[in-house]
Amino acid sequence: MRAYFSLVRRELGSFFVSWTGYIIIAGVVFLIGFSFASLLRALNADATPVPVTQLFYETLYFWLVLLVVAPLITMRAFAMEKATGTYETLMTTPVGDAQVVLAKFTGALLFYLILWLPLLGCLWIVRFYSNDANAFEPGSVATTYFGIFLLGCLYMSLGILASALTRSQIIAAMVSFALGIGLFMVSFLSKSVGSQSDWPARIISYCGWMEHMRDFAHGIVDSRPVVMALSLTAFFLFLTWKSVESRRWR
Repeated sequence: MRAYFSLVRRELGSFFVSWTGYIIIAGVVFLIGFSFASLLRALNADATPVPVTQLFYETLYFWLVLLVVAPLITMRAFAMEKATGTYETLMTTPVGDAQVVLAKFTGALLFYLILWLPLLGCLWIVRFYSNDANAFEPGSVATTYFGIFLLGCLYMSLGILASALTRSQIIAAMVSFALGIGLFMVSFLSKSVGSQSDWPARIISYCGWMEHMRDFAHGIVDSRPVVMALSLTAFFLFLTWKSVESRRWR
């Protein structure tokens, strides 16, 4: 376990020793702040029965952060190691392939969660100036961040897999972005099949993350998205592990 935590610290620290990590943080803070400012400006004259903080998770800004930032975080996981020649050194150290994959995933996931901390500040500001107790209700905030965590697990594992398949960070980011867009588009497809009862329609409805995030923002935790996200995360990490393992024996 000591080797695993050392690798996690190395992976997480790599985001703070280069400009890449700070540029990503600045971009996310800007998008979150701009989205809340846009929502407040648009709803300034119109009353809404839904709290502003819950409307945020249905806007394009929230999904833009997820779809764009996830490839930027994960593209360097394995691809940069291969491009700089440190991959062989890493894989010849006395650590298992599974430990390396899990450490890369954990480091990326922790950095992803750090990016969402400014969201707490926006929620508190809305709560303070609107006197809306639901804007910073502890239960809904906890479930919302749980939903963000599940999405992070899914998209980080997908990005790690894309990075393990190529030497180019650009290609890894493009593949991760394309696959992420595909998963996101299933959310729109799930709305059109929501009334159908056959098993393909039910599977597609499970992938409706826009609906799931609405439930999380309301303080509702459904077991279906939890099982789906964790299952897909484990599947993508398993494929990454097999990819790394096969490269070791080439």
